[in-house]
Amino acid sequence: MPSVLLTESIALELGAQEPWPQDVKLFQPYEVEQILLPDNANCLAVQAFLKMCGLDFEVEPRSNAEYMSPSGRVPFIKCGAFVVAELDPIISFVNHKGISLSDKLDSVQKADMRAYMSLINTVLANAELYITWCDKTTLQEVTKPRFGSVLPWPLNHILAWQKRSQVVKKLGVLGWGNKTLDEVYEEIENCCSALSERLENRPYFFGDRPTELDAQVFGHLFTILTTPLPNNRFASIVRGYPNLIELCKLVEKEYFERTAEA
Repeated sequence: MPSVLLTESIALELGAQEPWPQDVKLFQPYEVEQILLPDNANCLAVQAFLKMCGLDFEVEPRSNAEYMSPSGRVPFIKCGAFVVAELDPIISFVNHKGISLSDKLDSVQKADMRAYMSLINTVLANAELYITWCDKTTLQEVTKPRFGSVLPWPLNHILAWQKRSQVVKKLGVLGWGNKTLDEVYEEIENCCSALSERLENRPYFFGDRPTELDAQVFGHLFTILTTPLPNNRFASIVRGYPNLIELCKLVEKEYFERTAEA
């Protein structure tokens, strides 16, 4: 379970009383030389969510963002006196301020949305970790060089080994440790198929307005599509679902290109 500083309902209520500050920072690793596929997907999902909510923030890249985070994971935001890490806790924090992307959904739709968000965490997030840290070619050609790019020798090797050990242990507990690469790709295919069937021909998963699910899907799929890997099969699977590609294009146009022009 994600751990955050906001564990008490009193703290959440106090945070809800304060307006959204103008100087909110979103901390993440450096995009160009350091960030890895799983972290990039999570960071982009949070950025998309905050943009969809119309909330101002500034990306603050730090080489040690993972170690600064209260949960040990990125991204995290500093909002006034509060520090919150990862998508779900950040969504909860924003909701306590009376801001929600899914407030128009009924109870059945909300349950449906949560189920698909859980599917992404269970499949795409684990697949990203597997390919990044367990696929030998990706590990040697991409992961280790990028992970160690901001670290001096021998820390670059030591911390990469520690991180890989943590990920392998986690995937083993979740039942992914003994999967073959082909089995991982099959999981990805099934997940994308389920998402595509749910989206159908709508602009967003629940109609004309984006929800937290759209932000999460965009974060993961856009990152998969734009991250160079030795084997591009991950991206090729996603490209096999035109409606998911259109969703990514729509979110990029509406919330990222528009922001850049502002």
